[in-house]
Amino acid sequence: MKKMRQMLAILMAGTMVAGLATGCGNGKNDGTESGSKASSDTPLVIASQDMSEKFSEFFAASVPDQQVADMTAAYLLENDRAGELIMNGIDGETKEYNGTDYTYTGIADCNITENADGTVDYDFTLRDDVKFSDGEPLTADDVIFTYYVFCDPSYDGGASIGSLPIVGLDAYQSGSEVLYKYLLEKGADNTDFSVVTEDQQKQFFDTDLPKAGEEFAQSIVDYCLANLDASDAKNDIAFSMENYGYGATNDDGTFSSAYTGKTWTLEGDDVPTLADFWDDLCANPKYEGDILAMADAEKASTTLADCFDDSYKAAVQTGDSADHIEGIKKTGDYSVKITLSTVDATALAQLGKTPVQPMHYYGDASAYDYDNNQFGFTKGDLSSIREKTSTPMGAGPYKFVKYENKTVYLEANENYWRGEPKTKNIQFKTTSEADMVPGVVQGTVDISSPSLSKAALEQICSENSNGEENGDTLSLTKTDYNGYGYIGMNSKNVCVGGDNASEQSKDLRKAIATVLAVYRDVAIDSYYGDAASVINYPISNTSWAAPQKSDADYKVAFSTDVNGNPIYTDGMSEDEKYDAALQAALGYFEAAGYTVEDGKLTAAPEGAKLEYELMIGGGGNGDHPSFAVVTAASEALAKIGFKLDINDLADSSILWNATEAGTAEIWCAAWSATLDPDMYQVYDSNGGSAYMYEINSPELDQMVEDARTNTDQTYRKAVYKEALDFIVDFAVEIPVYQRQEATLYSTERVNMDSVTPDQTTYYTWLNEVQNLELN
Repeated sequence: MKKMRQMLAILMAGTMVAGLATGCGNGKNDGTESGSKASSDTPLVIASQDMSEKFSEFFAASVPDQQVADMTAAYLLENDRAGELIMNGIDGETKEYNGTDYTYTGIADCNITENADGTVDYDFTLRDDVKFSDGEPLTADDVIFTYYVFCDPSYDGGASIGSLPIVGLDAYQSGSEVLYKYLLEKGADNTDFSVVTEDQQKQFFDTDLPKAGEEFAQSIVDYCLANLDASDAKNDIAFSMENYGYGATNDDGTFSSAYTGKTWTLEGDDVPTLADFWDDLCANPKYEGDILAMADAEKASTTLADCFDDSYKAAVQTGDSADHIEGIKKTGDYSVKITLSTVDATALAQLGKTPVQPMHYYGDASAYDYDNNQFGFTKGDLSSIREKTSTPMGAGPYKFVKYENKTVYLEANENYWRGEPKTKNIQFKTTSEADMVPGVVQGTVDISSPSLSKAALEQICSENSNGEENGDTLSLTKTDYNGYGYIGMNSKNVCVGGDNASEQSKDLRKAIATVLAVYRDVAIDSYYGDAASVINYPISNTSWAAPQKSDADYKVAFSTDVNGNPIYTDGMSEDEKYDAALQAALGYFEAAGYTVEDGKLTAAPEGAKLEYELMIGGGGNGDHPSFAVVTAASEALAKIGFKLDINDLADSSILWNATEAGTAEIWCAAWSATLDPDMYQVYDSNGGSAYMYEINSPELDQMVEDARTNTDQTYRKAVYKEALDFIVDFAVEIPVYQRQEATLYSTERVNMDSVTPDQTTYYTWLNEVQNLELN
């Protein structure tokens, strides 16, 4: 039975991707200094999603882990409620929000100078009274150490500081390659042993790579077993086999691999092993033998790098390399200067939101000698930093104590520069979504973050005697989520004649998008009620770059027909809008080259189809904000002879695997955002997520790059508006909703007067956690 269950999991192997914004997190901003001793040992218990014990600011890879790391850390610069960075943190800055003045302080000031030669200086000056939780002072040396870790050629965490145009960074990172990547790139038949020995190479390919491969395969098995819906296992297996290159199950219980051509059985002597699974993944022809690309696309919760010991994660010298980064300079015991070779609008957020980490804890103080280009660790070897990934330390409000039984235990930092937090003990306790509201009511947790929906809001109101969101049992704060929900299309898979940028291809996608868009209002209101709103541009409404309804050129997404005329008129009923959208879609289909007879599509142009698949992670039961949108649109399109085949997935990793592999056609998902609205990652041809839409337009690339190389916000907003219009016209993304996030408190146990007022997307109760008290 165990072998059978493992095989079921193997057949469901795929990719799990988390849309995170890593490396920054929320700073510990506040408007007041607490300056008081902890008054009680009673712990404040906070509900958390599953944690993976990567609590390091260097390597945290999930939101729950990042949240724990942030409790222990202090960032160079803080931000206010509007998301703007505080440049004068030492004396503080007073800013008005919602009619109230708030003063924000931080551990540093920052001054930016644009030089005549095009370079840009970022001068940081630190407070001289900040200590880490062990009592050691925080100085410029710790800042230098932190930047060098993030810029190390072997660094593989989520922060992107190492990609900034820092003067001398390329020279420092050149001539180095991570050992396991070097070996994989050279291959088992390599005969150049100037960097590695023949014995090292043999050991890697004969023993260590297969071992790591089996561990990698096991991580996929474990993930799939944890997410297997036994009640629908047969259908899941059949689909997974087809999706991942396995033939459908035969009557005799056998199945075959399209990768290796081998036939296996589900049980008996011929059940495939983890080694077989690894070999099969490596043989997948879509990766053309590139194991690194395969592992990145197929990973579940564990990366291939995680499966090697630290010696393989170190960098080896492959050529000439500088021994320091010219643009990172210590200018005093409490001051540092970072020089960029050119203007980069994203740089301040990345450099300023750097969590300053203690060199004496993560590195080696005896290995630090700034004047002799020694920075607290051996270049290319982050083993000492990695060793402490699960036990963080910093200058934040709390000290990490332990992780035990799916709970993180924190203790107030008596050395916190704002004063010791009022609540001595805090716990982050892993809690299921179903228990986020009941847990607060029953006292299992004191604070949670339930997903908001009409049903959740009704449940919360029912627990209060006044029938409202805030009452004698529960209190609720809501902020806009820094991200948005969307429906996406891969332009190369939904196009005409193989040209994704042609007007015909755009018309095809606009036909589909027009029908999807018209059902957004009713569907989102039904699912979220007041907890979400429909958006019309592919950007979070929380961003300063987001177009507003009051703007003269603001348009409802996909609300014009093929001739540019408005589809809808004032006073139309919902049914009249649906009919108008369907007629407009017919016009777009016809312009795309489809044959239309008697109001129905009868033939598709070359390269296009009458049927496309839409993937949605509704858990197999339609539990997704956009499910009502896509089902209504599918039914409407069927009336004109077009099939939108909805694939409601119990395992969302299948969707991410398909988008990364470039096989997905249409899908529903959500983007998360950062402080800066930079579009490079998603829309620029060289961005890390450009594979999602496959736009690959030099025109759009130029807009994105123009906006990120200018610091004038007015100019950037205008350029981003052009870029957003371009994306909507390309019709690869239908903006759907901007939802709200919730924080739910026990009114009975949490002193609500101590909770941060005027919370926003960028400034929540965690920003002033040192002030929070229990009743």
